[in-house]
Amino acid sequence: MATENITTSKDLIAQSIDFTEQFTGSISTLLQALSVTRMQPMAVGSQIKIYKSEVTKADGNVAEGEVIPLSKATRKLSETKELAYKKYRKQTTAESIQAAGFGPAVNDTDSKLLRSIQGDIKKDFFDFVKTGTTKTTGATFKKAVSSALGQLAIKWEDDDVQSVLFANPLDFYDYLGDTTVTTQSAFGLSYLQNFLGFNAIILTGAVDQGTVAATASQNLNYAYAAMNGSLTQAFNLTTDETGLIGVAHTPVTENASYETLALTSGVLFPERLDGIVVATISATPSK
Repeated sequence: MATENITTSKDLIAQSIDFTEQFTGSISTLLQALSVTRMQPMAVGSQIKIYKSEVTKADGNVAEGEVIPLSKATRKLSETKELAYKKYRKQTTAESIQAAGFGPAVNDTDSKLLRSIQGDIKKDFFDFVKTGTTKTTGATFKKAVSSALGQLAIKWEDDDVQSVLFANPLDFYDYLGDTTVTTQSAFGLSYLQNFLGFNAIILTGAVDQGTVAATASQNLNYAYAAMNGSLTQAFNLTTDETGLIGVAHTPVTENASYETLALTSGVLFPERLDGIVVATISATPSK
């Protein structure tokens, strides 16, 4: 007869599956809200290149019979990112497990680790919204949003696009005042769909208060290194078919603890920096 309350290999696998499903489901929901369809599995170390467009426009006032001067449009490399692993490890002590029980103790600390991972990834995700090269202003939040939407329509007028707005929660809720809206959540972020003319609005502190940023979902790409394959074998990782994250749970006898290892790698990046519109709110009134 098995010892009562003993932790078996099935318990370890169950903990890893739960962690993996929480992460993958949350990030997949966010990418769906952003309407990101280009998910590109790549090898770690791959170079991700982000471009900006520059236009040198000649004077269009040309006299009859004169040679028309050339205008020039160039696509220049703005930034290169390298796809790299993000590695996380934490331990739950024997004392914590004894006090709360195996499941609660591990689940609680796993949840804290997951939130920390999400925080790191969100920062990486949305740092790019500040780098948009198309600038505009509006006297209020609503006018800044409208101006960004107008610039976006010009930038992508030849494409049928899904529009995405990134806004600071303080600006957004100050604008709403007493108006009630229903938000959804994914990956620790709040978002709305089909509001203020945008297909999706993402509320994030990664956007500086006093600014909003907008782009087309077709401008967004998600590159990641799949955790399937040799890594799974080497570290006994649990992952799903996407391979967005690999997780392993292991008893550690040298210090009587229980270890969680998580490996992931992903970069959300724009194809064109000029395809991101950054609008500044030039006045303080909320309406």
